Amino acid sequence: MDKLAADVGVVLRREISRGATLVVGLSGGIDSVVLLHALVRKLRIAPVRISAIHVNHQISPHAARWAAFCRRLCREFGMKLHVAKVDVPRGNSTEAAARAARYAVFAASGADVLVLAHNRDDQAETVLLQMLRGAGPRGLSAMPVLRPGASAAPLVLRPLLETPRAAIEAYASRHDLHWVEDESNQDRAYLRNFLRHDVLPLLESKLSGVRGTLARAARHQAECSELLDVLAAGDLDAGNPVGRLPLVLLKGLAPSRARNALRYFLRGNDVAMPEAERLDEVLRQAGTARGDARVCVDLGGVELRRFQDALYIVRPLPKLAKSFEVVWDGRGTLPLPQLGGSLRLVRRTGEGIAAGVLRPASLRVRVRRGGEMLRPAEAGRQRTVRNLLQEAALPPWLRERLPFLYVDGELAAVPGLGVDAKFQAGAGSPGLLPVWTPD
Repeated sequence: MDKLAADVGVVLRREISRGATLVVGLSGGIDSVVLLHALVRKLRIAPVRISAIHVNHQISPHAARWAAFCRRLCREFGMKLHVAKVDVPRGNSTEAAARAARYAVFAASGADVLVLAHNRDDQAETVLLQMLRGAGPRGLSAMPVLRPGASAAPLVLRPLLETPRAAIEAYASRHDLHWVEDESNQDRAYLRNFLRHDVLPLLESKLSGVRGTLARAARHQAECSELLDVLAAGDLDAGNPVGRLPLVLLKGLAPSRARNALRYFLRGNDVAMPEAERLDEVLRQAGTARGDARVCVDLGGVELRRFQDALYIVRPLPKLAKSFEVVWDGRGTLPLPQLGGSLRLVRRTGEGIAAGVLRPASLRVRVRRGGEMLRPAEAGRQRTVRNLLQEAALPPWLRERLPFLYVDGELAAVPGLGVDAKFQAGAGSPGLLPVWTPD
């Protein structure tokens, strides 16, 4: 068997389970055409296990021709192809927007494994790009051979990552393969193309094998990154709720170690990594502010807030008017995206709102307006909701979005705080307990 195809087979057997379904990201360029040929014609992966996706970004005037080429190729190989058109917003980072759109299509493929054709030269270019961005070990590790997919997305496998581009070109020549050329790959305005066509050849003229050396450096950085993650996992308590970091875990750590733990926490909660200066600002505010101070650092798309000696990741919601009100029949689950969660009434005996008091159009959901009173116990006195919220130690940003349930215009219940005695189900009587589930 051809060495390139044999190497691809070794990676597949090592990295993924036998029988996994594969979808190949097929751009129509030489790399993805060679990969597809090796998988289908050399490794003879059955059509029932493999398909391809071509993403039409609608940027190049030749995009339709590329899609047609991919259709012909897959017909020749006797396999399915899905062509997806995406709209890529034009701006300062068209390349990044196109990548995001492409991966969104890949994520919805339904396959077990997404197979991409990145090669060793791509890896070397990525290392240089990350160096120029000032990346740390995780960024300098560049692309892994196998990466877990986010949520329900497929695994991402790059079986050509140790293969030089020259070997791919030689394979294509031996097998008389055809492919399309993306004219944007020659545009030096893109930093990657500048590195590919100008910088790396110059380095190679002075240091033979520089692409392989850079790829090897990426592997070393990947090991370093893994060790830093192990250190961070040991510094943080694995039993913490998602999105919450007790500050006591950071106290006493050296600054570099605290930054590493904070990065690990943010990454584990799907937060885009901020610049080092923002991380230092978070640690400074969290470590020096008074215990009752409201710390809030904007990380771009999310906020990091402090409450009762812990940091919380908060995804801001649009500003909500105090007049917000929703009429509800009490059935099923009521999505309340404006409040950042969903509400439902769970049947209970002797608990919750008495089932008999709820009638059509009698139940309304509002938000806190100020001055609300609640009497959670029959023998107790009326309490201000403000005091009840403070006693419940609910963070301020959650208090602002907590649903208040009104029956015939009177406050009947606040999830997590209680049901007013006037509306409570009696012992042995059917009740409906309000349950609030934040997103």
